[in-house]
Amino acid sequence: MDPFDAGAGGLLKQPKSVWATAGASVVAFMGIGLVDPILPSIAQGLDATASQVSLLFTSYFLITAVAMLVTGFVSSRIGGRRTLLLGLAFVVVFAGLAGTSGSVGELVGFRAGWGLGNALFVSTALAVIVGAAAGGSAAAILLYESALGLGMACGPLLGALLGDASWRYPFFGTAFLMAVGFLCIAVFLKEQPKPARKTSLLDPIKALGHGGLASAAVSAFFYNYTFFTVLAFTPFVLNMSPYRSGAVFFAWGVLLAVFSVIVAPRLQKRFGSLKVLGGSLVLLAADVLVLGYGSHTAAVVCTILSGAFIGVNNTVYTELALGVSDAPRPVASAGYNFVRWFAAAAAPFFAPKIEEWTDVRIPFVVAALTAVAGAAVVVVRRKALTLPQALDSARAGAPTAEEPEPKQATEDGVTVFAN
Repeated sequence: MDPFDAGAGGLLKQPKSVWATAGASVVAFMGIGLVDPILPSIAQGLDATASQVSLLFTSYFLITAVAMLVTGFVSSRIGGRRTLLLGLAFVVVFAGLAGTSGSVGELVGFRAGWGLGNALFVSTALAVIVGAAAGGSAAAILLYESALGLGMACGPLLGALLGDASWRYPFFGTAFLMAVGFLCIAVFLKEQPKPARKTSLLDPIKALGHGGLASAAVSAFFYNYTFFTVLAFTPFVLNMSPYRSGAVFFAWGVLLAVFSVIVAPRLQKRFGSLKVLGGSLVLLAADVLVLGYGSHTAAVVCTILSGAFIGVNNTVYTELALGVSDAPRPVASAGYNFVRWFAAAAAPFFAPKIEEWTDVRIPFVVAALTAVAGAAVVVVRRKALTLPQALDSARAGAPTAEEPEPKQATEDGVTVFAN
């Protein structure tokens, strides 16, 4: 069933609680790319180097990675609604403090606190949307993917618009928007039932003992290094004004949204998830090579074009993480994200360092190699990544009696972190 045509349970006909959570999710994802167009301005304003400013991403995602082991533990005890509100409160406080920073060290520290809040919120949002949405998980996941794409597109745009006056204003703007999200969720979202079984801190690590989930996590680790080399390092290479850089990453985010929500499912239906993922990773590798070695115009075009491949990859990796093992989705997702977000922390740190040690092209060579490594894991471990292929058959209407519904489909708790 097409979620757009699902009657009362369609994508646009959802309860207020779903819209409140989805709206706050847009702002949460905006926070990831918010600093992109103002990275050079922050470096200039705080008299910092590119590698120092890139630590804004490193501290953010390092805390996010570690927090993956904690979010399930917390939400399975206090419930999804309270976990969302706790995460939003952290973001409001630390985003506001980030705008008052007097040094790059303070700003990096406040971004770390922001990362903890974002992990608590985003890791819980999808499961809450699925639990409260009308029309089942198909419409809910599509709505979540749309929120992700819209947030990734609008984050750089907001950063450019506010950052043109001062690099501090985007942080204050995010704090204000998240405070609005806090109020909306407090008013419209009712508490959902807690899972029957509480999640321990070690459950996500144990889930990685499944070969398919571990393979998906390792492949996503390599892919995320490429992804965040583009997101965190490219603004320094483009060296554009906040407005121009914001426009580039807005176009990048639009492609990400369109290809993750609309194009990827159609490609999966026709070619299968693993072929689509492997091909997209190879194309992303070629794209970042041209980005590094081409002219300035080519770098702009390739930056925007990378959003298409990243959108496809995000959607397929989501299904791999949530469906390849028999672990409950919250647990499998936490383990998967614990691994892959370390790459998101590493790339913004190492890319500027590699440039300092060599030249500006080599970070993109490394990013291309990690994308190819991610594709190689998919090829070598394709037998362990079989469940999404059964889901592909289901999309096409083929019988899948040999692949029963995944166990975790009936064991969802309140902590799923997809993209």
